[in-house]
Amino acid sequence: MASRRFVSKPPTGLSSEPAADDGIDPRFVPKYPPGKVSNRKALQLCREVERVLSMALEGELLRDLTVESSVPAPDSSRLLVTVRFHGLETIATKDILDALQTQHAKLRGAIAAAVHRRKTPELAFQVVR
Repeated sequence: MASRRFVSKPPTGLSSEPAADDGIDPRFVPKYPPGKVSNRKALQLCREVERVLSMALEGELLRDLTVESSVPAPDSSRLLVTVRFHGLETIATKDILDALQTQHAKLRGAIAAAVHRRKTPELAFQVVR
C-alpha cells in the first residue's frame, strides 16, 4: 500500500499561533485587497469631463485656464470643476467666472458629445490662482 503524502513532513504554511483567517478555504480568500473607490462610475465621468474641458476651453480668457480637477458635488448629476488661471494678475476672478458662464452651453455640449449618458451633468466652476 502506498504511503500517505504528508506523513513524513507537515505541509508548509502552518503557523503556531491562530489567526483571523484560519479555517477559511483558500479558494475564497480574495487575492487583491478591496478597493477604496465608492463610486467608480462617477469618478470615470469626472476624468472624462476633465479631459474634454481641457480641450474645449478656448477664447480670450479661457485659453489661460487649466483644468485641475472635477468632483461630484453632491452627486454625478452636478460636477464641481476646479480650474487654475495662468494669465495676468489684473484680471478679476469674477471676469473669469463670467467668461465660463458665457461658454457654459458650449462646454456642456462638448461634454455631451464625448460622454454617452442620458443627461449631461451640470457644471459649477471654481477658479484657483
